[in-house]
Formats: sequence, C-alpha cells, structure tokens
Amino acid sequence: MATDWLGSIVSINCGDSLGVYQGRVSAVDQVSQTISLTRPFHNGVKCLVPEVTFRAGDITELKILEIPGPGENQHFGDLHQTELGPSGVGYQVGISQNGMGKLVKKPASSSSAPQNIPKRTDVKSQDVAISPQQQQCSKSYVDRHTESLSQSKSFRRRHNSWSSSSRHPNQATPKKSGLKNGQMKNKDDECFGDDIEEIPDTDFDFEGNLALFDKAAVFEEIDTYERRSGTRSRGIPNERPTRYRHDENILESEPIVYRRITVPHNVSKEFCTDSGLVVPSVSYELHKKLLSVAEKHGLTLERRLEMTGVCASQMALTLLGGPNRLNPKNVHQRPTVALLCGPHVKGAQGISCGRHLANHDVQVILFLPNFVKMLESITNELSLFSKTQGQQVSNLKDLPTSPVDLVINCLDCPENAFLRDQPWYKAAVAWANRNRAPVLSIDPPVHEGEQGIDAKWSLALGLPLPLGERAGRIYLCDIGLPQQVFQEVGISYHSPFGCKFVIPLHSA
Repeated sequence: MATDWLGSIVSINCGDSLGVYQGRVSAVDQVSQTISLTRPFHNGVKCLVPEVTFRAGDITELKILEIPGPGENQHFGDLHQTELGPSGVGYQVGISQNGMGKLVKKPASSSSAPQNIPKRTDVKSQDVAISPQQQQCSKSYVDRHTESLSQSKSFRRRHNSWSSSSRHPNQATPKKSGLKNGQMKNKDDECFGDDIEEIPDTDFDFEGNLALFDKAAVFEEIDTYERRSGTRSRGIPNERPTRYRHDENILESEPIVYRRITVPHNVSKEFCTDSGLVVPSVSYELHKKLLSVAEKHGLTLERRLEMTGVCASQMALTLLGGPNRLNPKNVHQRPTVALLCGPHVKGAQGISCGRHLANHDVQVILFLPNFVKMLESITNELSLFSKTQGQQVSNLKDLPTSPVDLVINCLDCPENAFLRDQPWYKAAVAWANRNRAPVLSIDPPVHEGEQGIDAKWSLALGLPLPLGERAGRIYLCDIGLPQQVFQEVGISYHSPFGCKFVIPLHSA
C-alpha cells in the first residue's frame, strides 16, 4: 500500500519552526513511520541536499499535489504542480491516536484505486468543455481588452500628433533602422495604426457659447408655463407667502402679556426677568404691609424665616460653586462663609441661612454682638444654629484675617438706624470692606446711605424694593406669599418664578 504513493508530488507542512517542504516521494517506511522526498523545496527555495526524510510526529499537514499514472515510470524529475479537475481525488492527512501520520483518501467516484490525473502538458491536447458562464466571462474579458487597446491606440495617435506639432520645423523626424527597430515599428503599427480625424488646433470658445444662452428668456418661458398650468411654485410677486424671522412665532395665538404685576402706587423702578416679564418695585411701607397681612393669614414669622433661610442658602451654595465644589471628593476644600448679623429680624434671617449652610458642610462663622435682651426669633434661631457645626463669635477679633469665600451681610435694618453708630457695627463694616471676599446682602434697605457695605449680590423677598447700584445684582426669592394676600394690599400679582424659587432681576 505504501508503494502506491511513490513518485507522487506532495507538500508537507511541518509547522512554523520547520516550514513547508515540497518534493517527490522517494521512500515510505511504515515501521519507522518516515517519509522521504527527493529534490525537495523548502518554503519555495530548492534545498542543497538531494533528499530529506520526515517523521510522522513532525508533520502537521500533508497535501498530495500530483499522483503518477499507472503506466508512468516513477522517475524523480523537477517539481511541478498540477491542478486537480472536477473528477480528481482529494487527499488529506489524518493524525492517529499515537501521534503518527495517516493518509486518508476521499474519492469523488466509486472507484477506490488512484485515478489518472492529466498533467498541464496533457491538457493542451485534450478537448476542454467550457460552460456558458465561462464563455460569458471570456467574452467580457475580450471586450475589456479590446476597449483598452482602442484607448491605447487613440492616446498614442494624439501623442504622436502633439509631438509632431511641437517639434521644431527644421528638426528632422528620427527614423528607425535595423531589424529590431523594424519589428518594433510593425508592432506599433498593428497596435496604434488606425487613422482618426485630425484634432482641431483652435480652442473652444466658452464665452461665445455662453452668450448664446438667454437666461431671462428661458426663465420667462418657465414662468409663463407655470402660470398657465397652475403649477407655479415660486409665486407671483404679489402672491409671495409671508416669510418669518427666526424669532417670530408662525402659530396664531394670543399675544404674550409681559406685564402681569401691577402695584397701586407710582413705580419708581422696574425690573424684568430672563423671560422678559416686568416686575415692579414696591415701597418699604407697602412691603411691610404685605408681610403683615401674610402673617395675619397664617404665614407666621417663623415660616417666613425658614423660607428665607432656605432660599438664601440655596443661592449662597450656588455662588460657592454648587456641585462642582460641594461634593464628597472635595472635603479638604470646604468653603468658609462669614455671616454678619444684627439684633433684629433681618439678623434672624441670616442666622436661619447660616444653619442651612452648616447642614451642607459649609464652614460658617456667625458674628452677632452680645445684647442683654434678644428678640424671641433670634433666640430660637440661635438655639437651632448651636446644634450645627457652625461657629458663633461676638468679638470681631475672632473673625478670620484671611479672605473667606463669601460674606453674608444682615447688619442693616431701617427700623434700627441707631445701630449704625455703634462701635461694633463700624468695626464689622470695616472688616467686611478690608476682606476681599464677595458680599451677599439679604433683604437690604432702600437708601444707599444706610448700607455701609457694598454688595455684589442682593436678595429681595417677595417683591423687590427700589434698590440702588450699591446693592449689586438683584435676585428675587419666593417666600410663599399667597395670591390673595397680594390682592388685599391692592397688588395684581402673577408669579414670575416659574419652576424656580430664586430668579435674577435685570434693570428694565
């Protein structure tokens, strides 16, 4: 059985380390499980040795490229590869359990004997049947080849024409001499010898041909046709549709009313929100009356202080950096806020704000001067503030000397104007002006002379007072006043807050 494969041309793959060998089988030893190839090729290069031998354990894959016929002598010639036809036999190598190689035949027909496979030299003398698909591919290839040949001829003729026209008149055309040149000339004539029309020497007149096109007449003809057929899309000048700008509303709706709040007295100053809603200012007397009516309806001072503290602390947290700074990863950068409060209701509002800031991991330092008797609202707020980590001081020397992140001013009150003459008040104003931190004023007074500290931001409650330039940028917070309370004091009110509790105001 092993002798049947002698003389076959095989390809042996020995893995990445040894590579691929090809050659004729010269010997097969079933006992030692070896196979020998004569005149071998290693990775496509002819080996220097005449014969190599392989063990079955070194062979990864074995392919049979050619099988000798029954009448052929098994002489070992040069290596050449043949293609197996449709009726050929395919062979592959299987690996047995003991790691040795094993040849396995997969015949396409019922015959188990090796079949005669014609060599390349024999295919020329045999009749080959060509399928319709192959005929179509051959015809397509011939057509493409003919087209390419025609283009090459055209290019060669143009090249010769341009070369002859650009040559100097006195320059003679070189002639080919000799047999070799004559052969080349005959080949050129066969490939590029067809005659074509002469290429014109004059350039194409683009401007002259463009002048022949009358655009106005063509457009007029198109417009006339569209008007007659009723398919006009551009429209007659008097029938052009209305065009809207990007900031105009194309939907028919009721006009937007930007003035939804009116007050019973003359307005000295008006503000507007980001959406353009006008918010008028109120006098201090009307504002005080508004809070009194709200307290009569159940919105007590404690509720108002809590609402003011929440809104003021929310605004302060935003000014301190919001979520970019106040997060668990920045525990080493806790912001510091200095809170300056007086012994009045406005000071109680500041203490409520400080309590909420301390609950949000803000380092709060509360300054409040010592008094023998305090308001009940201040006492209650101080009792709650003492339960936080905030620090309360009564001496200005205990305030930080370095700049803090924010200063909240609650010192001024129009009803306690005598406090501005106290030494502690003047010292607190001087400390705030020396500190380079920005200042937020909560519910500041109207007159600029009553404000000893220039603020960068000011927070108004309910409706703004006619604040001046020293109040900085004005913000308005919602303290929960019902609409009926505004109606009782003669104010036609529609909430300007929308989905927020603190909104910025701009000078109208």
